[in-house]
Amino acid sequence: MQKTGSVKGKLLLLFIAVAWGSSMVVVKGSTDFIPPGRLLATRFTIASIVLALIYRKKLKLIDKNYIKSGLIIGGFLFCAYFTQTTGVMLEMPGKSQFLSSAYCVFVPFIGGLIFREKPKKYHIVAATICATGIILVSVVGTFSVSIGDSISILSSLCWATQIVAIAKWGKDKDPGLITLLQFMVAAMLAWVFTLTQEQSSSIEINQRVIFGVLYLGIVCSGLCFLFQTISQKTESPTSVSIILSFENIFGIIFSILLFNEHMTVNKAIGFVFMFTAILISELQPNFLKDKAEVHIDNEKDKR
Repeated sequence: MQKTGSVKGKLLLLFIAVAWGSSMVVVKGSTDFIPPGRLLATRFTIASIVLALIYRKKLKLIDKNYIKSGLIIGGFLFCAYFTQTTGVMLEMPGKSQFLSSAYCVFVPFIGGLIFREKPKKYHIVAATICATGIILVSVVGTFSVSIGDSISILSSLCWATQIVAIAKWGKDKDPGLITLLQFMVAAMLAWVFTLTQEQSSSIEINQRVIFGVLYLGIVCSGLCFLFQTISQKTESPTSVSIILSFENIFGIIFSILLFNEHMTVNKAIGFVFMFTAILISELQPNFLKDKAEVHIDNEKDKR
């Protein structure tokens, strides 16, 4: 049975898309005064506290299996966020947002290796279009890719792996508790990194940093996850994926307005290619499916 949807659910998803779209700009501004490890450590500590308060009645359900899953998924989450944060430090926020969001195109291929499932035709089409977009966005006149762009692309691979890890180790577990545990693990890894590898003398605490860590921890991590959980009770996966994919558009808008990101023709075309690839990967259009796949989907819709 398909979900009918609601105005409330769509507004919550739109809020998430705007918040996540603005997050890269906030990260970019914050890392001018605080190193990435310390920013992530503070962000996920705050997010963990928020989620622990929200799901405090479920904490008794945590056992060894939950902890094992949290450790694995949290490790990938830290890698994804650390590479994403490092990438945006070196490049403009909007560009980094699009490059790191290519994870949805890579998920089927990484998942195929883990679960031994052959990627579908629409996955291959989406990957080809996405690769073309990445080349247009990232490659400069000498046909080279910057270090920042390379790290952002690596981030998308880490995100894809984290999503596959959730599918494998988070199955049949409470999503709130799994998210709390992976946030806690990411926070611990970030604290270990910042205390051993980063210089505290490079930290400058000011209003921008305080706003940044609170906004990223409370709004972009804690509240956005809660709102996504609420909205997915009324919205179909298709509706959720379409609305959330607009975080990339909002990311570009915020970057142009707040960081004067320069938009070239190649970049614009590349962004269109990448956004199209994301939509194909998420919507899985019937004209890119085999007849058997279309039949199976139709049978699911009738239930």
